[in-house]
Amino acid sequence: MLSIVLLLVLAALGLLVPALTSAQTYWAWLSVGASGAAAVVLALDWWLRRRSGARAAGAAAVDHQVSGGDHAAALGGAAVEAPRSSPDQAEPEPGEEDTDAADALVVSDLTDEVRVVDERPRYHLAGCSWLAARPSLGLPVNEARQLGFTPCAVCRPDAGLAAARRAATLPSADRDPADRDRAGEQGSTADRERATGQD
Repeated sequence: MLSIVLLLVLAALGLLVPALTSAQTYWAWLSVGASGAAAVVLALDWWLRRRSGARAAGAAAVDHQVSGGDHAAALGGAAVEAPRSSPDQAEPEPGEEDTDAADALVVSDLTDEVRVVDERPRYHLAGCSWLAARPSLGLPVNEARQLGFTPCAVCRPDAGLAAARRAATLPSADRDPADRDRAGEQGSTADRERATGQD
């Protein structure tokens, strides 16, 4: 529709040139007619867009309404998980991980990759369940922290990365079993018993 308006305006300008250069008034009236037609098409386009926008908004409002009876029937006396929305819809951000000061110190020097989502304040491990199919960018963890991103409470990247770092720098017998579990390592039963002091 707008291309028709543009063509009519250009035609009006084109007709205005001979109206100004010649003594014939019909060129001027043709220019005025083309301008009027452009105005009518523009008004029609506006009216159609307004009407279709209101109809689409009304349909969206009806689709998302749930009556009180339907809601109570869905709950059935038990807590029901909210329906999952698509990744591009607004969804609450996971909480911030409560990072231990020692872990924060270790992580601040690491360059391991974490994932960030555009316009979201948290950084995540690649396997974070909250990330799901969201498009994310990889950044070194120290850079993510410098840019103001904070760790996700779901995947706990600071605890995991710090444990992996400690596990990589300590000999196997000296490792804390909790660090070994966080780092995803499997030690022998004898190593675990020796580390915890059990016989």
